[in-house]
Amino acid sequence: MNISFLTNEYPPHIYGGAGVHADHLSRALAKLDDQRHRVHILCFGDQREDFATLKVEGVRQTFNFPFQDSRHQKLLDTLYRNILMTGFVKESDIVHCHTWYTYLAGCLIKQVFGVPLVLTTHSLEPQRPWKEEQLGSAYRASAWLEKTAYENADGVIAVSRAMKRAVHDLYGVPFKKIRIIPNGIDTDQYQPMFNPALLTSYQINPDQPFVLFVGRITRQKGILHLINSIKYFLPDIQVVLCAGAPDTEEMGREVSERVEKERTETSNNIIWIDRWVPQAHIIPLFSHASVFICPSIYEPFGIVNLEAMACGTPVVASAIGGIPEVVVSGKTGWLVPFELGDSQDQEPRDPEQFSKDLATAVNRLFLSPEKREEMGLRARERVKKLFSWESVALKTLAFYRELIEPLPPP
Repeated sequence: MNISFLTNEYPPHIYGGAGVHADHLSRALAKLDDQRHRVHILCFGDQREDFATLKVEGVRQTFNFPFQDSRHQKLLDTLYRNILMTGFVKESDIVHCHTWYTYLAGCLIKQVFGVPLVLTTHSLEPQRPWKEEQLGSAYRASAWLEKTAYENADGVIAVSRAMKRAVHDLYGVPFKKIRIIPNGIDTDQYQPMFNPALLTSYQINPDQPFVLFVGRITRQKGILHLINSIKYFLPDIQVVLCAGAPDTEEMGREVSERVEKERTETSNNIIWIDRWVPQAHIIPLFSHASVFICPSIYEPFGIVNLEAMACGTPVVASAIGGIPEVVVSGKTGWLVPFELGDSQDQEPRDPEQFSKDLATAVNRLFLSPEKREEMGLRARERVKKLFSWESVALKTLAFYRELIEPLPPP
């Protein structure tokens, strides 16, 4: 099988869960069935790899686009790279796209080669209204591209039950076209690993317990609600924020101002690591953390929770999207109730209460070290049992075969 695998993010250019997914799934697919399949990865960047079963071609921007609004550059750049992606494909049995950034190319390749189009639902544009801050009116175009792709898709992979329902409700995709295949994790790579000296290099006191957040500076990840919750934490809990890559300059400034304000109002030490943290460092940070916190207001799945759990750390997370399919409240951590408000911005109905509830769950774990340790062990066991990349790849390949075999001639 010749698999055309299209993604914006691919190593070394990864900034979110979709990129982690694309990296691990593509390589796992290339190893299946005695390596009889050829995976051709087209991505944004200058990557180049060419092995027997896996080829990676980065697509670069070679000129600057004219624009009336600087926020439109991302859309124009995306459309340009999608056209090039289409031209790079020589042969294909199926095309598999990840996020709206590759959907135009996917639709074109489907038509040019007469092959099935598969989309993996990592997120949905109508559920991320804050993207308009980043894209301006081009957000309407990204939403249109996404809608068009779902209308043309032969199969859809949803990473959670919540996303299966959302794809059906928003775009009318029949349930029979949708398969739930969750994200995975490499538990040989993500496992408990300790390095107190590393903590010290980041100004974290290794002798004092800390709660850890890892995520981009975007409204989706709920970082502002977390910062607001710190004043309700028990004293002497360190708060470590691994948070960079703000969606907009305004969002970056807002987080900076809120962190500085909170530092003046709490005795809890706040350590903000506002740069990219390499994987060799993030795994010990997960492992040393007493609690990992995921206060997202929108989360189709949340690979980061798997990463923390694989390192033996209990998770406090919002009870939204696909998170309850990963975190088992009372066994591998605590889920915090999340009631959506009436507005279209995905914000909680009572933001202050949500912040208090986050702090209550964190404090509950810090008051019971034995429970914390027990939950950490259960968390790693759950991840090892249910979320391997080989399992994800096998289910994905089976779905490909379903779509290819019965496809009628054009």
